[in-house]
Amino acid sequence: MKKFGLVTATDISSLLAGQDSLLLDCRKVADYKEGHIEDALHAHDGLVESLIKKGDRTRRIVIYCYTGHSSEHLAELFSSFGFNDVYSVEGGYASWQQLCATK
Repeated sequence: MKKFGLVTATDISSLLAGQDSLLLDCRKVADYKEGHIEDALHAHDGLVESLIKKGDRTRRIVIYCYTGHSSEHLAELFSSFGFNDVYSVEGGYASWQQLCATK
């Protein structure tokens, strides 16, 4: 049973609105630098380790990758360390780009 939620790209804005939340991009740093969702932080190993050691476990975390698979693994990791408001974006950055292209 998954301890994290799955959301679509259309849900990202509403999940982050009015919340003390984090949007994490777990793609390769070069891809992050090439383009990412506004306000997203690159989920490099140092940041992830710091959040796990010192992070607020009640803070909402929304994670995306390329297509949704790697973000599920990272969401599962955060959940296993007691973070209880964690989401993985189904379809990842690709679905976000597709959504933006249709607007």
